[in-house]
This record gives sequence, structure tokens and C-alpha cells, in this order.
Amino acid sequence: MSEAYLGEIRMFGGNYAPQGWALCNGQLLDIFDNEALYSLLGTTYGGDGRTTFGLPDLRGRIPVHRSSTIPYGSKDGVESVTVTSANLPAHTHLANASTDGGTLTSPNNAVWATSTLKNYSDGTSGSPVQMNVQSVSYVGGNQPHDNLMPSLTISFIISLYGTYPPHS
Repeated sequence: MSEAYLGEIRMFGGNYAPQGWALCNGQLLDIFDNEALYSLLGTTYGGDGRTTFGLPDLRGRIPVHRSSTIPYGSKDGVESVTVTSANLPAHTHLANASTDGGTLTSPNNAVWATSTLKNYSDGTSGSPVQMNVQSVSYVGGNQPHDNLMPSLTISFIISLYGTYPPHS
């Protein structure tokens, strides 16, 4: 590998960190043994700032460049999410009905008709039955689902040695 800046992060195709590099797994390092790297990272990624500091933890995350609304070192996002009705766009479900009396056991053209018995055909029996309240209520298991874009897992490594990066 070419000479790296101290603290430089690169993608690496191997499942280990080459000599002089460490995987970006959030591990804590001793400040005394890594003073120059600590001067760049501080406690942005963890550590107590007295004896230890943390390396970035990119496991299960994508790197994002900082901005005025995304501070340096912040973590955001979740790997799974439960969608609720509050997350869905406002919408309606049309139920066609008629005030005319019904003459069929099944709705014609998906139109419900008036019944003196307040019964409707369930589509499986020969005689009308009261409509199941679950047919117009909420459905679903309310379970979280993965919220991940298509991706390819690769190692991120950080240089433990190298040229101290000059300020521009």
C-alpha cells in the first residue's frame, strides 16, 4: 500500500487489517501508545480521553460526509423499522353501497346492498351472515422489517501510522 496519512480510512478487500492498519470496529486504543492518532480523533468515536480513545466503528454502517446538519462522528439510521399507519400516505378505501335492497348473496360489481337483517354474504355459505368486523379492521403483524439498501460487505481500515496530515 502507498504511504498513508495517519488516520486515513480506506476500503480493503481482505478480512483482516494489514500491518500498520486497524479494522474500523470501534475498538479502544491506549492514548499513550498512539498520541498522534489521538490528536486527530480525540474521543469522537469513544474512549475516556484520559487513557483511551476509540476508532470509528463502521460495522453495519455506511460512511457519510459531515455537514451543518450531520455533525462529525454522529451515528444515525436503523437497520430495521416497523412501519405504522402514521408512516403511510393519507388515503381512503372506497366501499360501494346502495340503499336498494339486496337480491343476491354476493355483491354485484362489489356493491353492498341494504338488508333488513343487516346481514351480508361472506362468500362461502349459502345464507347471509353478519359481516366479520375483522374484514374492515387493521391487519398485519406490526413486525419490523429490514431497512437496508443493496450492499456489499467490505473491510474499512484506518491507518495507525503514516504522514501526519497537514492543515490546509
